[in-house]
Amino acid sequence: MLKLLFRFFVGILAGIGVLTIAALIWLVSGGMSSRRNPGAVETWVAVRMRSVAMPAAARKMTDPEPIGPLALKIGLEQFADHCAGCHGNDGSGQVDMGRGLYPRPPDLRAEGTQSMTDGEILHIINNGVRFTGMPAWDHPARESWALVHFIRRLPGLSKTESDRMRTLNPKAAGEAVQSPRRSK
Repeated sequence: MLKLLFRFFVGILAGIGVLTIAALIWLVSGGMSSRRNPGAVETWVAVRMRSVAMPAAARKMTDPEPIGPLALKIGLEQFADHCAGCHGNDGSGQVDMGRGLYPRPPDLRAEGTQSMTDGEILHIINNGVRFTGMPAWDHPARESWALVHFIRRLPGLSKTESDRMRTLNPKAAGEAVQSPRRSK
């Protein structure tokens, strides 16, 4: 019995050693550049981890006030000033800053974001996402909800809205109206 247990532990240690060597070879061959796109396994793990890390209460949150033109206007203005630098005015993430981040900002127009609940999107805006470039923001509740509603609007963004956003984008570093929340 003791011999069997010994073989089992040796097998486990050998497996860990092989995985460690494989990880080191992978790391050395590709480096840690943010220019590489994450692979399918890494993407799958990241999406699952985000789902596991999302509090159940956040998933169920809904905006207590009805959406209206003012909320969309506020959301557009907040997005243009705070979010477009990484996500682009159209939400695609195809801007210099977004392409330089790892992992890349998601395309907010795509199913991966649009299928999230309003509460999940709000939670990400308010709390950020660890190990990514997404900061936590200290927006007042109405502004955060306005951003959620505007993100829902991104797949059908009009040319007029896009043109308006370009006039609101910060023109130089430090022009953003509000800074991301810092850890205390």
